[in-house]
Amino acid sequence: MSFLRLEIAEGIAHLTLVRPERLNALTQEMMDDLLTVCRQIERAEGAHVVILSGEGRAFCAGGDIDAWSDLSAEDFSRHWLRDGHQALDALARLRQPVIAVLNGHALGGGLELAACADLRIAEEHIRIGQPEPGLGVIPGWSGTQRAARRFGAQILRRMALFGETFTAQQALEIGLVDQLAPSGDGLTQARALAGTLRHRGPVATELAKMMINAAEGEERERVIDAFAGRIAASQPELQRGLDAFKARRKPDFWER
Repeated sequence: MSFLRLEIAEGIAHLTLVRPERLNALTQEMMDDLLTVCRQIERAEGAHVVILSGEGRAFCAGGDIDAWSDLSAEDFSRHWLRDGHQALDALARLRQPVIAVLNGHALGGGLELAACADLRIAEEHIRIGQPEPGLGVIPGWSGTQRAARRFGAQILRRMALFGETFTAQQALEIGLVDQLAPSGDGLTQARALAGTLRHRGPVATELAKMMINAAEGEERERVIDAFAGRIAASQPELQRGLDAFKARRKPDFWER
């Protein structure tokens, strides 16, 4: 993963976009790697919270224009948009709480990436916006769907339809971000916030996140399956069924 760096220590999975020379603009390779690393984080027993940040002076400038501008309409929709959706969905649906540190501008796909987090900390110098329609393209990767559920449709209208961008202070006031930090202090603030999860039940936190996501319309079907599966797997009859299967006999679930 040449443009993503994952470090797991002290319960924190720190995922960093590492393409500072291009303001951490996203490529197809980065989206593929993001999907892979989200699966790795999901299964990491030592990861209880995720911090997402960008290296250098930007959080993420969105999708790299050079990566998609020459694609055919079919490839743009079939691969660039669809694959990007899969990667960002995986990030939004991680079992762990995700804190995004907006240590630089979050534009277009960068805002869509930040929208996947459960909490956003913005350093005071940054700006946030959706410039895609100025290029003749829509905000993809749930820039009009998940972002609308999490920030409100009117905020998106101001950015996507009229090209408005917001300072960090304005973003805090309208709910695009949750906390402000002095420039350069976002990661420190995020780590302190992550530390508070040591005093909160990890299973209860995971389940609460799943239920909140379902209430928002995020992965509702998967949440129902996960809850039902967890209940079924915790029952003694599962072991009875497995024992009977291995012994090549019919299970008796009424047996005491």
